[in-house]
Amino acid sequence: MNGRKQTLGNKSQSVHPLQFNVYFKTWGEEIVTDKKIIVQYTVLTFCIAYLVSGTLIALGQFGFSVHSTVQESLQHLGMNIPFAIYILSPAIASYIVLRKNNKIADFKEWLKTVFYAKNNISLYLFVVAGLTLYFLIHHAISGPTEMVQPFYMFFLALPGNLIIGGLEETGWVYILQPGLEKKYGFVLSSIYVGIIWLLWHIPLFFIPGTGHYEGFIDFWMFAVQLFAFRFLYGVIYKISGKGRVFMCVLCHTMFNAAGPVFGILPMTWAGTIAANTVIVLLSIVTVVIYNKKNRRIA
Repeated sequence: MNGRKQTLGNKSQSVHPLQFNVYFKTWGEEIVTDKKIIVQYTVLTFCIAYLVSGTLIALGQFGFSVHSTVQESLQHLGMNIPFAIYILSPAIASYIVLRKNNKIADFKEWLKTVFYAKNNISLYLFVVAGLTLYFLIHHAISGPTEMVQPFYMFFLALPGNLIIGGLEETGWVYILQPGLEKKYGFVLSSIYVGIIWLLWHIPLFFIPGTGHYEGFIDFWMFAVQLFAFRFLYGVIYKISGKGRVFMCVLCHTMFNAAGPVFGILPMTWAGTIAANTVIVLLSIVTVVIYNKKNRRIA
C-alpha cells in the first residue's frame, strides 16, 4: 500500500505521503513566519520608540517637557505629537509588519480587527472585575495618593488613554505575546513580554514632564505591575475569541484612565505586592480553568 493509515477515533483512512509533506511544510512555514514577524515587530517597535524618546530626552536638556496627562496633552497637542509617536510605536509597528507580511490587506482590516467589540458580556465583566479587584486591594492596603481626581474624569480620560496607552496592545497582544505563547506557553511568554515591555517603558523615566520622570512612580514597583498585567492581558487575549485584541486594548485604556481617579500609584511595596500577586493568580487560575474546559469540549 502506497499510503499511510491515520486513525481518527475508531475510523482509519488512507492518507497519501504527499499530504503529510504538505502538512509539515505548512506547519514549518507558519513557525518560521511567526518568528520572522515577531523579530521584525520587536525591532521596529524599539527603533521607533528609542529614536523618538531619545530625541525627547536630548531636548529635555534644553528645557523641553512633554505633557503626559490627558488634560495637558489636549492643551499642548502640537508639542505632544513626538511623545504620542513614542507611545504609539507598538501600534505603528504592528500595522507596518502585518501589512508587509500580507497578514492584513489594508489599514481598514487592521482597524476592524483591533476594534472588533462584539464580545460576550461575561468578558467585559471579567475585565471590570479584574481591574476593580486590583484597585480595591491597592486602596485597602496603600490608600490613595493626594492626586485623586473626580470620578467623571475617568470617562473624559478614556479617549486620550486609548491613544496614550491602550493602543499599545495592538502590538503586544496582536503579535508578540500570542506568538511567544505558541513556543513557551502562557507563563513564560507573559514573563518574556513583561521584560520587553519594561525595556520599552524605561525612557519614560528620563523624559521631562512624565509622572515617571517627576518621581511619582517607583521604578521597581512599576516593574512588578508591568509583569503582573502582562499575565492579565495574556489571559484576556486567550479567552476572548475574535474580539481578543479589542478586549486587551479596552482593559489597558480603562486601567490608565482609572489610576488618577482612584489615586493609585505603585509607591508602596505592600500594596504593590498584594494587588499584583492577586492579578497573577487570577490570570493563571483562569487559564487553567479555560484549558480544562476546552479539553473536555475537544
